[in-house]
Amino acid sequence: MGKIAPNLATSLDGMAIYVGEAPVVSIPIAICLFFMMYPIMVKIDFGEIIRAGKNIKPVGLTLFINWAIKPFTMYAISVFFLGSLFLTFIGPDAVDYVKMPLGLDLPIGARHGAGIVTLIDGIKMLEVPLWRSYLAGCILLGIAPCTAMVLVWGFLAKGNDGHTLVMVAINSLTMLFLYGLLGGFLLGVGRLPIPWQALLLSIGIYVALPLAAGFISRKLIIKIKGENWFNNKFLHLLTPVTITALLITLVLLFSFKGDVILSNPLTILWIAVPLFIQTMLIFWLGYGLARLMKLKYEDAAPSAMIGASNHFEVAIATAVMLFGLSSGAALATVVGVLIEVPVMLMLVRICLRTPHWFSQSR
Repeated sequence: MGKIAPNLATSLDGMAIYVGEAPVVSIPIAICLFFMMYPIMVKIDFGEIIRAGKNIKPVGLTLFINWAIKPFTMYAISVFFLGSLFLTFIGPDAVDYVKMPLGLDLPIGARHGAGIVTLIDGIKMLEVPLWRSYLAGCILLGIAPCTAMVLVWGFLAKGNDGHTLVMVAINSLTMLFLYGLLGGFLLGVGRLPIPWQALLLSIGIYVALPLAAGFISRKLIIKIKGENWFNNKFLHLLTPVTITALLITLVLLFSFKGDVILSNPLTILWIAVPLFIQTMLIFWLGYGLARLMKLKYEDAAPSAMIGASNHFEVAIATAVMLFGLSSGAALATVVGVLIEVPVMLMLVRICLRTPHWFSQSR
């Protein structure tokens, strides 16, 4: 669609809520995500959430993977591939011009980290090696655990929706404190300013809105029609909604970035390889540890997939706010969007074929 009807794709892509110059919430994607999330949210028994919150082992595993392992493996894998193995293809001398770090005012020609201050169209920019700019985008993805789409992955894998929702809530809170600290440490540019507006807006639209709609409508429908009608009739009507909305989301994401894919096919590949390896590593690490910890399949599947997926909305917003819309860092976060859905669908398929690995599965 991005190639055949570029004006339509551009118009849809431009329908977004902005924070500064960063497109934080795509309105078409937000609508699709609502219809993906609502059938999941309305299905959840909130008593199940309370029970899931008391189950320390899967919650502890998810936090450990997300914050003690994932950011550092993302950094190491990206440095190896982008800064070593693929450096010849990217270009050892290739450079990128990114925004000056917030609050920093250095003279032209001064060095800052791996970059040199230069003047581009009358604006001070930082000239950095291109591969380091890609690395920055990968890092921003690695420190942003998913707080929205993972509800879909857990649902499709027939996992414990209550546990998944508990972890979405915990990840949303921990991101407020750890995102900036880990980002600043790994990027090496001091403390990374957290896009508070972008974070709260995306969580509110992608998680809180369908959660509130699901909670209220569940209460009303059961009160009016009864629990038996709700379970056997209403939920049955919603069965195809999540899958349909997911497919539309996939089409929209790829059509929005059709020009990027077609104009930079090899660049996309160089960035996609470390992101793919990172996703697979974190998934199998989480899944394997869940088996060693003797978790039930319904807890193991979402625990592994929460770590494997990323909060790409916040990563993209942060990359644009810190480095600029046309930076390599922003491009890297977009690549993360492009590979997220197909790779996570593959992992869902793996989960659905392996519940027998867990002795207490349903």
